[in-house]
Amino acid sequence: MPYVLGVDVGTTRTAAAVCRLGGTGRAEPEVVGLGGPGGGVASTLQLTPDGAFAVGEPGDPRWTATGFARRVGDAVPIVLGPDPLSPDFRDADAEQCMAEELTALMVMWVADQVAAREGERPAHVVLAHPPGWGAHAKGLMHRALRSVGVAASLVPEPVAAAENHAYSRSFAGSLGVFSLGSHGFGASVVGRGFELLKAVEGVDQAAGVDFDDAVFSHVRTSLGRELAELDADDPRTRGLFGRLRRDCEAAKRMLSGTVETSIPVHLPSGPVDVPITRAQFEDLIRPDVEQAVAVFDRVVSGGVEMTVLVGGSARIPLVAASVPGRVVLEAAPETSVVKGAALAARRLVVGPDAEPEPTETSVMVRDDDPSLRFPVGGLDAPDAEFTAPPPRPPVDITPLDLPERRTVKRVVRGLVPTGGRRARDSEDGR
Repeated sequence: MPYVLGVDVGTTRTAAAVCRLGGTGRAEPEVVGLGGPGGGVASTLQLTPDGAFAVGEPGDPRWTATGFARRVGDAVPIVLGPDPLSPDFRDADAEQCMAEELTALMVMWVADQVAAREGERPAHVVLAHPPGWGAHAKGLMHRALRSVGVAASLVPEPVAAAENHAYSRSFAGSLGVFSLGSHGFGASVVGRGFELLKAVEGVDQAAGVDFDDAVFSHVRTSLGRELAELDADDPRTRGLFGRLRRDCEAAKRMLSGTVETSIPVHLPSGPVDVPITRAQFEDLIRPDVEQAVAVFDRVVSGGVEMTVLVGGSARIPLVAASVPGRVVLEAAPETSVVKGAALAARRLVVGPDAEPEPTETSVMVRDDDPSLRFPVGGLDAPDAEFTAPPPRPPVDITPLDLPERRTVKRVVRGLVPTGGRRARDSEDGR
C-alpha cells in the first residue's frame, strides 16, 4: 500500500513513522521500528576502514559522528579519523564530512530500511528539523538529500508536533510547544495554519543528560569516600562509572512512573543500592525546570490556547506541573515530532482531510398564520427565499515527480545497517 514517511534525526536517536495513503478515512501515523531501543536507532555514524558507515553502533569517538543534525549550516566539517595530534597522523587518513551530508545519509538509511519492510519506496519523505534552521541551512539540506536520491520536504519540529496534536485534538488559536529532550530545550508558538510564529532554542538550558548528571551526583554524595577513593585511571573504574551512568538514566525514567527507586552501584567491595525518591529527584532538577518554564513564559507572552509537551524528558511529572495553562502530554512524547512529520507528508501529498458532510436538518420558514411563529417543515415556500449553497471547490493534487535515486559519490561509498550488515552496493541504487 502506498505510504509517506516522516523522519526525525535527533541528537540522541533517529525515529521514523509512516502514514498510509490507501483505504478510507484518516490514516493514523505508525512509528516504525528501526532496531534500536524505543523503536528508533542511535543517531551515530561510525566510519569503517572500507569507507562505509555503520549506523547506530557505538564505537571509537574519533571515528564516530554524533549530533550532526544540529550542526547543519556550520561551515566547519566534522573530521573523522585518527588523532590529529598523533605523530603518525596523515591528512589522507581522515575524512572531512559536512553535517548536512551525514544527516542526508542517515535519512537515506532510514528510507531504505522502511522500503525494505514495506516492499516499496515512500511516495514522499518529510524531515523534521530544528526551528532555528534558516534559508541557508535548509538549502544545504535539500541539496544533500538530492545527492543521495531522497526527495524530501522540510518541516520545523514544533510544526510537526502541532500536526500530530491536530490529528486528535483541533485547536482554534495558537499552540505552545514545550520541547525537552535529552540534549536540548525549545519553546515555540505555532499558529492554527501550522505557521511557526515564535521559536527559541535554549543553548545553555539544562536537558535530559543534565538530569542524569544530577542523579549521578546524588549517588556520589550518598556513597562519599567509597566512590571518591576509586582510581579514575583504572579501566575497571571507568567501566563501573559507565554502567553507573546508564543506571542513573534508567532511574530517572523510572521515577516518571513511580515515587521511589534505587540505583545499583557495583563497587569492588560488592554491589550497593542507593535509594532515590521522586521528591529528591525533583528537588535536584527544580531550578533547571523553573528556568526552562521562565523562558517558555517569555516566548508565549501573548498567550496560547494550550501547550503540547514533547521530548523524552517531558515525561517528568514536575515538567507538566510547572508549565502554566492547559497542558497536553502524549503517552510517548518522544514520538510526537516524527508522527507529525508523517502526517505533514500525507497532507502534502493528498491535501488536508475533507470536512465531514453536514447532517440533514429541518429548515424553518415563514408562514402566513400568525399563531405559528416557528413552523417546521412540510410547508411550501417561494423558491426565491432559498439559494443553493456554493459548490465545494475542487482539490487539485499535483503528482510528485521523484528523481531517480543516485549513489553517494562524496564522503562515503555506502552504509552499514545496525548489527554490522553491509549496505547494498551502488548498483542496487543505495
